[in-house]
Amino acid sequence: MRALIAVVLLCALRLPGLRSQCPNPGSLKDPQGTKLCARMFTDSHENSTLSCVGEQMNIYPQDDYPMLPRSWNDRISSMVVSRFCSLTVWSRTKKEGKRRKFRAGVQHRLRDVRMGLLRNWDNQISAFFCEC
Repeated sequence: MRALIAVVLLCALRLPGLRSQCPNPGSLKDPQGTKLCARMFTDSHENSTLSCVGEQMNIYPQDDYPMLPRSWNDRISSMVVSRFCSLTVWSRTKKEGKRRKFRAGVQHRLRDVRMGLLRNWDNQISAFFCEC
């Protein structure tokens, strides 16, 4: 019986959607090996091992976007900020509206990060600046 459970678990881990996991903030790099300041994702999940999925945007040190491209505006749901870096985000373009600074670490669900009394940061980011 234990062998059957082990086989089922191994098969489940091989499914693409179940292997998704947020990258380690201490070793966040692009495919060419260049250190990133942060990486943002369009999707998240209640289960942290299923977060950091969907489309992704690599953010390099000193990247400054007072206006996100239309395809990314108000679509960010999870993120990872590299060690020794910080990512400041705004809820409106041109760095207006609510502001928040995220330090190194993983935000599995921006829905869990409060923005005022009744709102959260899920799908609310319209501008950012990243520094390391």
